[in-house]
Amino acid sequence: MTRNDLVEASRLAIKRGSKSFSAASRLFDRTTRERVWMLYAWCRRCDDLADAQDMGGALGDQSQIAQKVEKLRDLTARALKGEPTGDPAFDAFGQVASECGLTMEDADAVIAGFELDAEDWRPRSEADLMRYCWHVAGAVGVMMALVMGVKREDADTLDRACDLGLAFQLANIARDVVEDDAADRCYLPVEWLVEEDIEPGQHTKPHHRRELADMAARLVRRMEVHAASSRVGAARLPFRCRWAILSAARIYTAIGREVLAKGPAAWDHRVYTSKAQKIGHAAMAFVEALVNRPPVLSDEPRWRRSDLAENAANA
Repeated sequence: MTRNDLVEASRLAIKRGSKSFSAASRLFDRTTRERVWMLYAWCRRCDDLADAQDMGGALGDQSQIAQKVEKLRDLTARALKGEPTGDPAFDAFGQVASECGLTMEDADAVIAGFELDAEDWRPRSEADLMRYCWHVAGAVGVMMALVMGVKREDADTLDRACDLGLAFQLANIARDVVEDDAADRCYLPVEWLVEEDIEPGQHTKPHHRRELADMAARLVRRMEVHAASSRVGAARLPFRCRWAILSAARIYTAIGREVLAKGPAAWDHRVYTSKAQKIGHAAMAFVEALVNRPPVLSDEPRWRRSDLAENAANA
């Protein structure tokens, strides 16, 4: 496939897989937008292959996940060598990696998150939760920053990019906790469940909705700290990249805030942002990007990229 073919396949993947990120991605300049699409397509395809789902839909057959994860590594390694894989998403990753210097180490940090799910893993502590968020979202944020032109030597900006990924994932966990439970997955730390005096496997039951809302609030509070930190890094990006990233940040943090606002009723219906709301967030992000005054942080994140990567390496 030509580069144009890979870009088009990737555009369709993000259009189907994430309306929120698809909307924000349109704000990038053309070259960056195409590269972001190709990286997203690989992330989406890895997720779908590992979970036997279609564009993040219902989970499929969960047997032999370990073998599926090894397949992800093999296809990714082949793509990085410039070998055709027969899968447009992996070929697209090979293309964007060759253009932006992405490595197998970058990819492995993400694939390790799918490996945790393959092991039927559950977080015992907040540190475990954040390690998972690093793999499935923070590491993606770092790659996105590299695609946008951030240098590897700029460790602080990459840390801030990781923070945005962490914020996104914390919002997703808060919103999707009931859906995750239906798939026999739980990303709430065991220590939190014990503190709330919740019986094993009962955290989504109606009589524990107040406690569930309390834990979701903890997730959202941490989301806010990481999202604020990410704005410091976003201020260093070119205007179009800054606008797109701030738009995505506003859209995703709005999801977390809506979960917080709804309290125990947050899971009666799936929380989402409407098209009109996305347009509003993009408009506000435009002003924020134009003024470009990053916040003065009153609270730096407890969990930083280097700590999370080190914890993952020692796990």
